[in-house]
Amino acid sequence: MPSTTIVSAPGKVLIAGGYLVLDRAFEGLVVATDARFFTMIHKANHKSNTIRVVSPQFENSTWHYTVNITPGKTTVEQDSKDSSKNPFVHLALKISLAILGHTIPHEQLQDGLSTGLDIFIAGDNDFYSQREELQRQSLPLTSDSLRQIRLFSPTYTTLGQVHKTGLGSSAALMTSLVAALFSHFGATKIDLIQHPTDLQYIHNIAQYIHCFAQGKVGSGFDVSSAVYGSHQYLRFSPSLIEALMTESALDHIDKLYQTLDPRQTSWDNFVDRFQLPPQFQMVLADIDAGSHTPSMASKVLRWRKAKPEEADGLWAHLGRANDRVAELMRRLTKMARQHPLEYELAITKAAGLPASQWESLLNQSIHPTDKTASLLLELHRTFETVRKYLREMSVLADVPIEPEMQTRLLDACLEANGVLMAGVPGAGGFDAIFCIVLSDESRQAVEKIWAGFKEMSVGPLLCSESIEGGLVLEHVGEEGETAQAQDLSPSVQRLFDLYQESRAN
Repeated sequence: MPSTTIVSAPGKVLIAGGYLVLDRAFEGLVVATDARFFTMIHKANHKSNTIRVVSPQFENSTWHYTVNITPGKTTVEQDSKDSSKNPFVHLALKISLAILGHTIPHEQLQDGLSTGLDIFIAGDNDFYSQREELQRQSLPLTSDSLRQIRLFSPTYTTLGQVHKTGLGSSAALMTSLVAALFSHFGATKIDLIQHPTDLQYIHNIAQYIHCFAQGKVGSGFDVSSAVYGSHQYLRFSPSLIEALMTESALDHIDKLYQTLDPRQTSWDNFVDRFQLPPQFQMVLADIDAGSHTPSMASKVLRWRKAKPEEADGLWAHLGRANDRVAELMRRLTKMARQHPLEYELAITKAAGLPASQWESLLNQSIHPTDKTASLLLELHRTFETVRKYLREMSVLADVPIEPEMQTRLLDACLEANGVLMAGVPGAGGFDAIFCIVLSDESRQAVEKIWAGFKEMSVGPLLCSESIEGGLVLEHVGEEGETAQAQDLSPSVQRLFDLYQESRAN
């Protein structure tokens, strides 16, 4: 068993499929971000069967647990002296260790806890608003300023009060924690190619715990992207776990394990791996307002139930447009592979014009087989159709999915050269926006528009699409190496540094 295990999981941006992804009749298109959540599990020097969990970015964020291991049952209790609680982490420990106690040898679990564990959890800065940190450093709200902030910057608030940016922090946290626990105790391998069943197992457990912690069976695309990376997603049937959403489920660990183990119960979620086409860049912004996503979703579902004909017709049109967006992106990826010269030239030309003028490129193709320009134009128009349907849903359901201020901001972005798409991710509202651009110059032009927008405070995020995919078992050096080991990523090195600071304090 290793002395240290670090697993990271990405955030997410649902660029197509908001609301519809709740229904198994429709798919969503989710892009994983290179903003990641990290969980480090380190063999400590504590009392046997004790766990200390630290989330160093928050105030009052250290929690202590005791693991009770008996034949047939493993339980986790929080120290009554702790001044705060973290239900997500506590639930993850309770369920994960209960399953591990059921599936790995008793001695293996006991050995891993013999001197206690330290668990360190930290998320990249993009998961949380950095406005206060920028103000403290007297820096403007720009991407250049954000690059000056240290990794895993403090938020100066508690976990419950932090301003999130909508990248799926709870799902990425939960998935990285579950994966780190199962990897550390030798129960699973994090490798899609060599061990796809293990990865599905982690997915199922993380989905269950995340749903349990939230008190409802959600769509699950956020956990799915944390496991698998960018993909086209079809949700699992809620009936798989609905009957297990009670504390008593841990009293029937055989049934719980059977349901979550993909070798015993087949889950019907569908993952079709996906990446943005070459030279496409995703840029994101945090909006200094806020939407309560659960209440927005419940209002939309109430409208759909009250007016099924009106809603179902709109959802059918929107679903077809969403699917077409995914199809066109796949065709563009294929075009880049088959006709790289023509593809690159078309992208370069499109990057120099606003999308409203791309039709002029259709007569400038240098090769009769090159259809890149027409695909780009169709993709742009199809996504504008998606936005049109979302605005219709906003009106009919009386939910601000794409509020008028957001519409004006997105339309302004599309006037810049090389902006292919601009939209509100996921459930929409005032939380965030995304753009897909075709060049660095296009990215800079969009950020300039954000900086000059007067109706809302628009703050850029640094993240883009993850090239690493989903879960990653991070390199921590050879066994016995210290935090000064060579070849550590900046994030892992910073995590080790924060851990050493916590021990010193």
